Amino acid sequence: MNYSLALLSLSTLLIFYHVIRRSKRRSRKREAPEADGAWPIFGHLYILGRGHQLLHRTLGAMADKHGPAFNIRLGTRRAFVVSSWEVAKECFTVNDKAFSSRPHTAAVKHMSYNGVMLSFAPYSPFWREMRKIVILKLLSNRSIEMMKDVRSLEINFGINELFRRWDENSKQPVVVTLNKWLEHVMLSMIVMMVAGKRYLGDGCDGEEAERCHKAIIDFFRLSGVYVLSDLIPCLWWLDLRGYKKQMKNTANDFDTLLEGWLDEHRQKRKLDLERNRDGVKDFIDVMLSLEDEGKLSNMEHDSDTTIKSTCLALILGASETTSVTLTWVISLLLNHPNVLKKLQHELDEHVGKERQVEESDIENLVCLQAVIKETLRLRPPGTLLVPREAREDCTIAGYNVKAGTRLIINAWKLHRDASIWNDPCKYKPERFMGLDHEHVDVTGHKFFLIPFGSGRRSCPAATFAVHVLHLTLARLVHSFDLVQPEGLPVDMIEGPGLSTPKKKPLEVLLTPRLLSSVYGC
Repeated sequence: MNYSLALLSLSTLLIFYHVIRRSKRRSRKREAPEADGAWPIFGHLYILGRGHQLLHRTLGAMADKHGPAFNIRLGTRRAFVVSSWEVAKECFTVNDKAFSSRPHTAAVKHMSYNGVMLSFAPYSPFWREMRKIVILKLLSNRSIEMMKDVRSLEINFGINELFRRWDENSKQPVVVTLNKWLEHVMLSMIVMMVAGKRYLGDGCDGEEAERCHKAIIDFFRLSGVYVLSDLIPCLWWLDLRGYKKQMKNTANDFDTLLEGWLDEHRQKRKLDLERNRDGVKDFIDVMLSLEDEGKLSNMEHDSDTTIKSTCLALILGASETTSVTLTWVISLLLNHPNVLKKLQHELDEHVGKERQVEESDIENLVCLQAVIKETLRLRPPGTLLVPREAREDCTIAGYNVKAGTRLIINAWKLHRDASIWNDPCKYKPERFMGLDHEHVDVTGHKFFLIPFGSGRRSCPAATFAVHVLHLTLARLVHSFDLVQPEGLPVDMIEGPGLSTPKKKPLEVLLTPRLLSSVYGC
């Protein structure tokens, strides 16, 4: 009897084991192919980190071999890499909610108030409410229209500074490091909108501006590095290259600035100074008004952390990525002088040389819009979109994707789809001036062009960014002739970092092309 029972138990166990193995095999068959060459524990890290090739190009080469969707292992973490718009569309539509969270990395922990910052916060009621507030109070069409004078004024400060440099150079062409100029103009614009502080022109706080600028550069650099504990969590206590310490220092630099801004605003409100209820308020004033009304009291986090983290998200999102994009715009124009001349001719024809470009002119500047779109296609502000993380198991392109898997969308590769674009690797702004792509926008509605992402985790400031890109470029190339100092092609090598900046500084030779009165002189 005992023998029969033991035999039955063993048979049952063998059948169960066989069923489990078959189930696992089937499950594996439904998973996306994994890239070759993974090592135990470290996965594909040695492949992704070797040489000087940046990650988006390495993943693009992997896509050529393994297809538009494949898996890689980042240490013990699994990542699902997408390089085609068809698969990206599935991620951003039917699976948008499943992929609505963010990985909680060391950078998120140490530099975004432990994941409170809007850009990196997990999908939650807090995130939904804060995104709603930001869009309604700062990034709605009405708010963008109300802030147009702020944008115009800050760009003018920058243009006038360039004119003064030319004037002080005996009215001779002057060499300018344009990427630095763009960084300062974009930072001044967003800080004025967020905190009401000026970083350009007379009376600006130059020392604070430099501290803020340095912290932003450090943030994007550190956000693009590998931290060992992100890949092998059990090694959380190791900080081999000191990245975590640098992240904490950067976070402290930001917090000191933001805390100071909050204190200044509270003091002004207490004394009832510079408080115009009918005028345009900066974002900190708006948030403090919500705090006074008790609308921040039921949030998941205290109001100070909520305000500071949201302000930081806005500054980071609107300064670095916009200036990097404009640097690539000018670099491409300098390497294609025929396009630059065509753009300046369009501006002269529609605007003339006796006034500056206004935002109301933009809708008539077809070449300008095409130049911006083509740059965003070839050089998106994030070649790899900010990673998402699966909240639950889901199916994409017929493959099973498990909860906890990171989603990496390779926008750089996706934007070079030969089935969509003729000569996809060539710079051809005219492709957006024909019937096929003239009305294509860049805000995530067309999945073959997603420089700002798409779905519920897309960049909420996309429309604002496009306004800024258009007006800044129009004012700059309308106001000045730009050439390379040595007359050589611009070096187009990319540098490391979350926003994929140009590796070498962009130096240009500037000469005014409008009447002096237009520059306010």
